Amino acid sequence: MKRRGGPFRIAVLLPLGLALGAAPALADPPQGYDFLPYDQGLKQARAEHKKVLLYFGRYGCGFCQKTNEETFSDPELKRRLTDHYVLVYADAEGADRLTLPSGERITERELGSRLNAFATPLFVFLSAAGKVLFRAPGYKTVKQFERMDRYIHSGAYRHESYSKFAKGAQS
Repeated sequence: MKRRGGPFRIAVLLPLGLALGAAPALADPPQGYDFLPYDQGLKQARAEHKKVLLYFGRYGCGFCQKTNEETFSDPELKRRLTDHYVLVYADAEGADRLTLPSGERITERELGSRLNAFATPLFVFLSAAGKVLFRAPGYKTVKQFERMDRYIHSGAYRHESYSKFAKGAQS
């Protein structure tokens, strides 16, 4: 059997393949939103007296892409989230460094590990000081985000579980 390609083909394709394999794979937040890095987001949340919605995503996450395209494309949801929260995005596998409120410097990946972001997407509602108020893993619909927003924004998280709140919201 005759082989095709020869040295020219290898000389062109091998470096191209290596370059593509070495290219950084970045996770992206949804388009049209002003997501901030973690430390900048907490600083802004303190200044604006808002809570934080932290979105953990990662490159190649199908449910992140589905959430970005189907859920975050809703204009009313965008208005609600940007009015009520400072939006923060972190790549659960990222190496970008950030500063915690304590002054400690860690990577996005380490933050994800500390907040148990082992599956993406993960949405974490935080106080402006960085305290976890509520965690919501997996793909979420517009209605689910609206319900989570009512739970956090109303302060219901202070006195009842989300499952109890959600059952009451459905009746």
